[in-house]
Amino acid sequence: MPFDIQVTRTREPKPRPPAGDLGFGRFYSDHMFLAEHEGRGWQNPRIVPYGPLPLDPAASALQYAQAMFEGMKAFPGEKGPLLFRPDMHIRRFNASARRLCMPELPEADFLTALRAIVREDASWVPTEPGSALYVRPTMIGTEAYLGVRPSRKYLLCIFTSPVGNYFGPTPTPLRLWVETEHVRAARGGIGLDQNHKYVEEAGTMNVFFRIGDLVVTPPLEDSLLAGVTRDSILALLREWKVKVEERPLSIAEVAEASARGKLAEAFGTGTAATISSIGELQWGEKTMKLGSSRGEVAERLYRTLTELFGSRRPDRRGWLVPVDPS
Repeated sequence: MPFDIQVTRTREPKPRPPAGDLGFGRFYSDHMFLAEHEGRGWQNPRIVPYGPLPLDPAASALQYAQAMFEGMKAFPGEKGPLLFRPDMHIRRFNASARRLCMPELPEADFLTALRAIVREDASWVPTEPGSALYVRPTMIGTEAYLGVRPSRKYLLCIFTSPVGNYFGPTPTPLRLWVETEHVRAARGGIGLDQNHKYVEEAGTMNVFFRIGDLVVTPPLEDSLLAGVTRDSILALLREWKVKVEERPLSIAEVAEASARGKLAEAFGTGTAATISSIGELQWGEKTMKLGSSRGEVAERLYRTLTELFGSRRPDRRGWLVPVDPS
């Protein structure tokens, strides 16, 4: 059965935010996509004006945190908006749903929903370099039930937000604290694994280090996000014949490389952060400085992705998917 989406347009369109002051997650477009699941598949797919969601106080999303989200971006194209690697984001969303005992959304229907909501608010896609329309699919358990089991009712909501650079309009290399006590995820810590030995992530980002002429990034484990940008960066580096390894990397190895003058650069990658250079790492009493500007590899990656997103570079890999395929 076709995923027939009903559209109710807003009667009160919002004013567009200032182009040079978007920030991240401050503004929201006119519409949102909604659909419900009560055990018989997804029902009533629709686009409605953006607004609050009614939710029972006993809903499992509130009581037991049965909730999840995904994040992706749309960019301007000559013939309409373009979604960046939506297939990977869809698969990651459904993988999260399986982990949380939540219903998946068939990939074709998911792409139809993404295209519909971005098409509806296509005029919200910003055109300034470094900006994009952030797309946030969210699923929550809505059944009012206090027993400890998966919800039997769910709401899928997809809304969009015009955004600029995550770390500001003129981001500088980040100064990061290496956490050695508090945990970030079930198998890891904030930036380190559960043994506080190996690097995992850098806050909101996957993380890469260039030691000499070798780029190293931690391997994907249960506690690491399988980043779409991370996957794209690895593909580009290998295409450029840059030596790259996915392997465990201890913070002690990073510190030793820094002490020997071999730590050339470090950077984080993510849908929101894109490519964000790291200028300093503080590990206990040790300070590792990497410079006040974007490193050579990070700069090339940032420029390549920015040109791709702005349609100034050919999309030879088919990463940009048109909202209107015709």
